[in-house]
Amino acid sequence: MTRKTPGARCARTFLPALVTLFTAGAATACVNDDDRPRVVVTTNILGDITQEIVGDEAEVTVLMKPNADPHSFGLSAVQAAELERADLVVFNGLGLEENVLRHVDAARESGVATFEVGRAVDPLTFQAHDDGGPEEEAGEPDPHFWTDPDRVREAAGLIARQVTEHVDGVDEKAIHANADRYDTQLADLTTWMEKSFARIPEEQRALVTNHHVFGYLAERFDFRVVGAVIPSGTTLASPSSSDLRSLTQAMREAGVRTVFADSSQPKRLAEVLRTELGDGVRVVELYSESLTEPARGADTYLQMMRANTTAMADGLSGA
Repeated sequence: MTRKTPGARCARTFLPALVTLFTAGAATACVNDDDRPRVVVTTNILGDITQEIVGDEAEVTVLMKPNADPHSFGLSAVQAAELERADLVVFNGLGLEENVLRHVDAARESGVATFEVGRAVDPLTFQAHDDGGPEEEAGEPDPHFWTDPDRVREAAGLIARQVTEHVDGVDEKAIHANADRYDTQLADLTTWMEKSFARIPEEQRALVTNHHVFGYLAERFDFRVVGAVIPSGTTLASPSSSDLRSLTQAMREAGVRTVFADSSQPKRLAEVLRTELGDGVRVVELYSESLTEPARGADTYLQMMRANTTAMADGLSGA
């Protein structure tokens, strides 16, 4: 048996004479939620991945609500306290959770184990603006690693290792079994995505998105990034009229007629492009930075990636 002993969470050295008398009370205390090991995760995409790894071995708390923006969501006082009571905090990092990272830092300073996933999976940097990248973040780390399922496979394995190292009370065999099962599902996802994207002609494998979020997918599956409506790696930036004119010109030159906009973000700017370029431009919704509520199209990472792949393949192949 490889279950770690949960320290002082549940006393296991009762005197023999008291065992019978206090069995019911001790059992209740040991299964109380306050006694369960805790993993706190910042974003809901990483929350889903972590839950797949942890299973029933610990309580997983996800701070970001469905359909929220990871760049702008904040924490209540209760949620901030959750971080400092955790056994392990899993966060994306690389500047993604702009309003939350100070709370993660505070938890780390108080002695909580933290794991910055984005920095551990060989992050890409944003391309130069002339190559379709953002104007001000060129050369800086791109936090949106989850659009590459191979990096998510790596991340899942690393999360499993962090859980077994830092979270007392978990069954290491169960964690590894969960990780192996999920790794197979992620490998199948990559294969399916490759086959789905194969029906897009090479000259049409060009992306224009709401903001710069699909660099990893472009690098992994041989797309080229023409530009973004918001010329930044964060949704908190705003485009100027000259930015929109430049993007319109780049789309004309590349022959791009499809703009991919995040389902949780306003579509107004993408619609402006459609107005500029004519009715032949399609605005297609993707789930790029947040999962949805249950049964709303993308309530798990696997569902999100399959929905996005289908939308991209249909949108760029003219299906």
